Amino acid sequence: MPTSACCCGNWKRRNARFGGDLRPDDRTDARVKRHDRHGRALAIALAIVAGYVDAIGFLGLGGYFVSFMSGNTTRAAVGVVRYAGMATFGFALIASFVAGVVAGSLLAEATDERRKSATLVLAAGILAVAAVIGHFRVAGLVLVPAAMGATNAVFQRDGQVSIGVTYMTGTLVRFGQHVAGALRGGDRLGWLPYLLLWLGLLGGGILGTTLYPFVGVSGLLLAVIAYLGLAWAAPRAVES
Repeated sequence: MPTSACCCGNWKRRNARFGGDLRPDDRTDARVKRHDRHGRALAIALAIVAGYVDAIGFLGLGGYFVSFMSGNTTRAAVGVVRYAGMATFGFALIASFVAGVVAGSLLAEATDERRKSATLVLAAGILAVAAVIGHFRVAGLVLVPAAMGATNAVFQRDGQVSIGVTYMTGTLVRFGQHVAGALRGGDRLGWLPYLLLWLGLLGGGILGTTLYPFVGVSGLLLAVIAYLGLAWAAPRAVES
């Protein structure tokens, strides 16, 4: 069989597993659009909390991230060459984040329809422990990425995360693609949900930075309260 025919066959089989002949970008949009207005509002609220937590973590850890693992990977890579301590701490944060993703994903699969509330309670619990320990020892903040990783399972379904709420690179890519589509005569407002998510993270980061001089890492407890409140409201969010 010619190579091109084989590749075409493999592509069609992969598409079939995703439920139709959709381009990868179409699948991403379909996963976002299946949420009702409550679901999208929940995603924006979680992005705000994530930005708030990331700003406090960034300031508390002296320039490391608690939800942006690409940045920590770069710091770890630089540390491998120049300073082993930087590399070790960067890898520890990344491991914490991945552990949170694993825990959140397993819990989401086990709780099914209650997965949003369950994963938010898990994230709140981890964050509370991190805040208490971090108040006395900065090393306690290593637990914060685990809470951020678990948070992404809120919008997990069938093993796929439909909306990432603690990282925005992909969101900005989709925003730019939809702006280009609008300029070509496509959906004029298709970019708006992605812009709102990014603005949520930005606004949360500004809030966290503003409050940090007054509350320090104890400000994470405000995020715990926000998570618990969102856990209570989460069942209203419906997916089609």
